[in-house]
Amino acid sequence: MEKSCTLLVHFDKGTPALANEIKEALEGNDDMAKIEAMKKAVMLLLNGETLPQLFITMVRYVLPSEDHTVQKLLLLYLEIIEKTDSKGKVLPEMILICQNLRNNLQHPNEYIRGVTLRFLCRINEAEILEPLIPSILTNLEHRHPFVRRNAILSVMAIYKLPQGEHLLVDAPEMIEKVLSTEADQSAKRNAFLMLFTCAQDHAVNYLLTHVDRVSEWGELLQMVVLDLIRKVCRVKRGEKGKYIKIIISLLNVPSAAVVFECASTLVSLSSAPTAIRAAANTYCQLLLTQSDNNVKLIVLDRLDELKSSHREIMVDMIMDILRALSSPNHDIRRKTLDIVLDLITPRNINEVVLTLKKEVVKTQSGELEKDGEYRQMLIQSIHSCAVKFPEVAGTVVHMLMDFLGDSNVASAMDVIVFVREIIETNPKLRVSIVTRLLDTFYQIRAARVCSCALWIISEYCLSLSEVESGIMTIKQSLGDLPFYEAPEEGDNENKSQKVNSITVSSKRPAILADGTYATQSAASETVFAPVNSLQSTLTSGNLRSLLLTGDFFLGAVVACTLTKLVLRLTEVQMLKSEVNRVCTQVLLIVVSMVQLGQSSFLTHPIDSDSYDRIVVCVRLLCNRNEEIKKIWLKSCRESFVQMLVEKQMRETEEIKAKALVSHAQPDDLIDFYHLKSRKGMSQLEIEDEVQDDLKRATGEFIKEGDAANKLNRILQLTGFSDPVYAEAYVTVHHYDIVLDVTVINRTKETLQNLCLELATMGDLKLVERPQNYTLAPQTSKQIKANIKVSSTETGVIFGNLVYETSNVLERNVVVLNDIHIDIMDYISPAVCSDTAYRNMWAEFEWENKVAVNTVIQDEKEFLDHIIKSTNMKCLTPPSALEGYCGFLAANLYAKSVFGEDALVNLSVEKQADGKLSGYIRIRSKTQGIALSLGDKITLKQKGGP
Repeated sequence: MEKSCTLLVHFDKGTPALANEIKEALEGNDDMAKIEAMKKAVMLLLNGETLPQLFITMVRYVLPSEDHTVQKLLLLYLEIIEKTDSKGKVLPEMILICQNLRNNLQHPNEYIRGVTLRFLCRINEAEILEPLIPSILTNLEHRHPFVRRNAILSVMAIYKLPQGEHLLVDAPEMIEKVLSTEADQSAKRNAFLMLFTCAQDHAVNYLLTHVDRVSEWGELLQMVVLDLIRKVCRVKRGEKGKYIKIIISLLNVPSAAVVFECASTLVSLSSAPTAIRAAANTYCQLLLTQSDNNVKLIVLDRLDELKSSHREIMVDMIMDILRALSSPNHDIRRKTLDIVLDLITPRNINEVVLTLKKEVVKTQSGELEKDGEYRQMLIQSIHSCAVKFPEVAGTVVHMLMDFLGDSNVASAMDVIVFVREIIETNPKLRVSIVTRLLDTFYQIRAARVCSCALWIISEYCLSLSEVESGIMTIKQSLGDLPFYEAPEEGDNENKSQKVNSITVSSKRPAILADGTYATQSAASETVFAPVNSLQSTLTSGNLRSLLLTGDFFLGAVVACTLTKLVLRLTEVQMLKSEVNRVCTQVLLIVVSMVQLGQSSFLTHPIDSDSYDRIVVCVRLLCNRNEEIKKIWLKSCRESFVQMLVEKQMRETEEIKAKALVSHAQPDDLIDFYHLKSRKGMSQLEIEDEVQDDLKRATGEFIKEGDAANKLNRILQLTGFSDPVYAEAYVTVHHYDIVLDVTVINRTKETLQNLCLELATMGDLKLVERPQNYTLAPQTSKQIKANIKVSSTETGVIFGNLVYETSNVLERNVVVLNDIHIDIMDYISPAVCSDTAYRNMWAEFEWENKVAVNTVIQDEKEFLDHIIKSTNMKCLTPPSALEGYCGFLAANLYAKSVFGEDALVNLSVEKQADGKLSGYIRIRSKTQGIALSLGDKITLKQKGGP
């Protein structure tokens, strides 16, 4: 295994310097040459070279140098070189170094003293440190604070060594004395840190003695005080009352870092409403005063955590949180809106919607580059508000409809989807929405938005005047017929070469500056088209423009809309002749679209699906069958209503699932705080007692299935017949994996230098260097190993147990079983919109395609098995999975703890022999998650008994 390294310097070993060249430079009198040679020597040592011949040169020619840079590099050199032999004994030549270090500790220059003391913090050999201790202690009273603060750190480092308590018996008392007389803030912080780390009782006594002065201490010392409070209260929860007073006094200090840590500490120690409210106020204040976007994102994460556990208190903070929308960063805005949407209540809904409306209006200025994206976020948020509280829909829907012609198609699409849902859920707004939609229809320029708007017109234009206005609006948007003129004879030869400039004037409504409508004549616009081909210009109407570009899916929607309006006209119009007249005009429009689609003047002719749908419309207009009429006018709306009901049910189920908490056991102890003595307790402590009792009663402290999970995570590493038995309990927590390994000596001999050597494969990294232990016969030892995780990828941990016995000189090795870290520990089910899913599917570059190979014969059962095996969420609604047709397609989604998205599409078909066939496609932004998830599915998909 690699040895522990305290120094890391990048070095390109392209042309390494020779040892004799370095030696010559060190023996010279030029200080600059010595500095360069020392740097090369340090870099070579860091990269695995030993350079044993340089040590005597260093002692003879570098130790006497008075240059500060040379002395600093010499200390780096001494830090890196090996100071012990293979048996762990200090090399005899280190005695030469001890004398030099003693001289440096008594040097008249404070810099030399300070860097030497800092160097001693990284020395672990007691034989080197012991003769230097008197000099180190003398420096605790040096006149310069740089020397004093490093001397304190040296004392702390020595005291923490295994032999430290023998080398410095009364170190805590000395440092406490220094702390009481020290004036420098950094030195004071180091002294308190030494007491906190090595003698916690002394630190607590000092803190409680100076409670009234804590707010006057420096920022560095205050941070250490907060660390101490957290550590003490974790062990002695009953004493937290007196420490919370200190924390609250620190909430008003000028340092933002201290204030943030205070709020975090307060939340971790107390659940009293007063404490939570103080922490939330602090976070909101930091959100407004800090300019760093990363800080704001971290604070928003803290507010999000508070929201999940203390929603009632956070509801009062909603307007303070909304002020974070002033940031231009979209991540901050998105996170702010997500938090706010979960805190909306009937009391604050009007204020929130008013603020969101103001923000939408601000985006019209177009000053920022991503105003369209921000507007889309705001529209989606207003949509959510209106769905939860229908009474506010009327105040926002008309304002949002001004954005139907937005250049940002996604934003306009969100608006029209919002309008479609509101017009169904708010019958009182139907007439005004339909009227406004017909007035603003001319502004729409996106085909998808047009399609949705046409569907709304066809379903919700119910009165005679509305139906007539709808037909008139569509006719004006389509322009004059025909869409093209057939070429005359003789024009065929040169029609591709000639172009003609065509100008057409049309009338359409326009919005004036004061918001009123007026009719304007469009300026003549020029478009180039083949001679005698297109009758009108692309700009004469939005529907005409889109049709002439070859969008015949929209053409089919236009045909269906006109057909529905004619069928509805037969219900509201008494005169049959008038109905027939309108029907004839609609037939002419529909037939003209088919004619345009089949002409040779468009590069993209009409597709077969659109053609079939338009032909169905023609047949229905010619023969208005009552049964088919009922399907067109009623069944479509009923399906839409059913979709909205299912969506509402899914959202309700998700909210219930989030609110679900584990129940307390009937025999759990409950403290009745009314029967306790409140003498000497502050109001905050009383509130805290109440909250703890409530949590204990509702089972919030109980983690469901902890015992079973622990048993499932214990892995056997060695065999029962091995002389050393080992098993590991694996804990995965976000970016960390902790292996708690139990090692049992099953022999009757003492095992010496027992070492757990681990190595990793994948994006896993071992944090600590393994230590050697001595294990007596028939005894056990708990060894902990920490591993960092850097990406969502299946990793493997493997290694050995190495030990020595007194009888055999050779080292014995026991090979351990591999530990496979499962990707399922890193991903969790998540929800996203269908649009977002499709965008990610198109964007992500890594795809893994897994063929279906299973003994399961039911499609729905196979889908449930995959969902359970992959820990993903099925986004396909249950209604789409109902029934039986031999086919099944579903979308699954999950997010990793690193924020990565995992998309899965499952498509299966039942064969004649009853078996399932098809593919499971996995897409992600990174290769690791796609491959690891594919391996997991391949392993688990078979299912069955």
